[in-house]
Amino acid sequence: MRRFNFLLSIVIIAFGGSLSSSCSSGKQPATPVETFQTYVKALKKKDITTMKLLLSKDTLKMHQQEAKAEGVTLDDVVKRETLLGDGQTTVEYRNEKIDGNKATVEYKTSYGSWETVPFVKEDGEWKIDKKGYADQLERDVEQNSQQFDDMMNRSRQP
Repeated sequence: MRRFNFLLSIVIIAFGGSLSSSCSSGKQPATPVETFQTYVKALKKKDITTMKLLLSKDTLKMHQQEAKAEGVTLDDVVKRETLLGDGQTTVEYRNEKIDGNKATVEYKTSYGSWETVPFVKEDGEWKIDKKGYADQLERDVEQNSQQFDDMMNRSRQP
């Protein structure tokens, strides 16, 4: 019985030591800019698995629905629906903004304009939130359409 208690103590100490060393490794999660840089590197290497790991759950669901509707694979959609233009070899970043569990980073497109990439924090890691971006674009279009309709209606009134 003493031998069992002794062995159990060794196992507990060893497990506790390895647990505390892994928890106190000091490695911070990647920032939104670092996440986007990893995404760009994965895109250049055509590493679809890594690209998918860097996308939010909602983005992956959106891409899965698109893939199903088109009769293609999720990988096909992820490969096609990148944030960068074809042949873009360098990417400049600026204005990383973090607000709670949401963040944005601006990057320069191949056309020289600045685009904003939204991020969401999931399970302690920053993920690219293309779904959030698509939802925002949809809201913007609806708002602009409503403003246009309002202007047209005002101009028709006597």
